[in-house]
Amino acid sequence: MATSTARRTSRAHTSIGIDHVPRGWRMVGRYVVLGVVAFLVLFPVYTTVIAALKPGSKVLDHPLLPGSFTLQVFRDAWTEGRLGRYLWNSTVVAVVVTTCQLVTSLISAYAFAFLRFPLKTFFFGLFLATLLVPIETTLVINRRTVDSLGWLNSYQGLAVPFLATAFGTFLMRQVFLQIPKELREAGQMDGLGHWGFLTEVAIPLVRPTLGALALFSFLSSWNQYLWPNLITTEENMNTVQTGLRLLNASVPDIERFNVPIAGTVIAALPIAIVLMVFQRQLVRGLTAGAVKG
Repeated sequence: MATSTARRTSRAHTSIGIDHVPRGWRMVGRYVVLGVVAFLVLFPVYTTVIAALKPGSKVLDHPLLPGSFTLQVFRDAWTEGRLGRYLWNSTVVAVVVTTCQLVTSLISAYAFAFLRFPLKTFFFGLFLATLLVPIETTLVINRRTVDSLGWLNSYQGLAVPFLATAFGTFLMRQVFLQIPKELREAGQMDGLGHWGFLTEVAIPLVRPTLGALALFSFLSSWNQYLWPNLITTEENMNTVQTGLRLLNASVPDIERFNVPIAGTVIAALPIAIVLMVFQRQLVRGLTAGAVKG
């Protein structure tokens, strides 16, 4: 009794101490922390952009301060690095992968959430176990498979191994489990089958999470480096990430070492735009299924 009373008294004093801190000071503290985190995140971006905008001979002169700017470095990176072609390849692969991951995740998640079949829990656990397998362990067999199908240096070779994702299934299942059973029963009374309930009821309810999954899938596909570098030997089929490696190797002159930096900025622009436009939907979607397991 004495110990529990002491603990309650300690918590009460702690709560009183926090409550006595003025609200304004608490807000200032939060903004200070957010400012420090923002600085740590944005500082590398700032230095990269500054280096890309300066002429090659001026990059090391006051590297943290803006000086004489030129866009010629970006023109050189675009033409010498063939970034237009590589950006197109990355866009095609990312759109195909994202679309297929959404479809496969929705269908499999619906099955695990609403259907009844033998060993459902076991198969779901086995499905999730694939998340523990690093991509490096499947590279050799996947490349042999793609080679045997004649898909080297092709869009299907770049996209097919990533058309389904266990993460997407898990995420969508968690959100489907939050849909009230009454809605499912009402849909059955109205004559809605599984496909009708999925398209007319379930998908509209989980749209924020679906948008977050689409964004996550697009970013993951866009940033792929190891797999495209493994199966592409023709320059026309390089993605933007492997194209940046080639651009860096093609500029041995130290006076022009900021050309690959400018190429990196160009390659990051689509991702930055997508994140700024859909950041709120990303946060809402990823937190929507975090309550019920």
